[in-house]
Amino acid sequence: MAEPRITVPTLKVLQALIEAEGSERMYGLELMDRTGLKSGTLYPVLARLERAGWVESTWEDVDPRDAGRPRRRFYRLTGLGQRTSTAELSQLTELPLPRQPRGQTPPRPQRPAWGQA
Repeated sequence: MAEPRITVPTLKVLQALIEAEGSERMYGLELMDRTGLKSGTLYPVLARLERAGWVESTWEDVDPRDAGRPRRRFYRLTGLGQRTSTAELSQLTELPLPRQPRGQTPPRPQRPAWGQA
């Protein structure tokens, strides 16, 4: 299993899953609400994490007709996922953020005057 790409959306998903460990598992819509990610971003991230063995998924055991909605697919971190995501997130907090000296703002690019190219 290859390590998944660690992107900002991946970190958001990992953080949400770590925070949800008390409730054990989350379904896609809950993750979308927690992370602010759209489905087109969330589900590919979850698929990569599942292929890497960091996340496992299970289908809800409910009859969609009785529930009045489609079955939910639940996601949760594996032991490997818990360890590696905690390590990835802790590295993120250790990174120094670039700062501008006090009272200085970054230079703005110069625009040509009106009518000049």
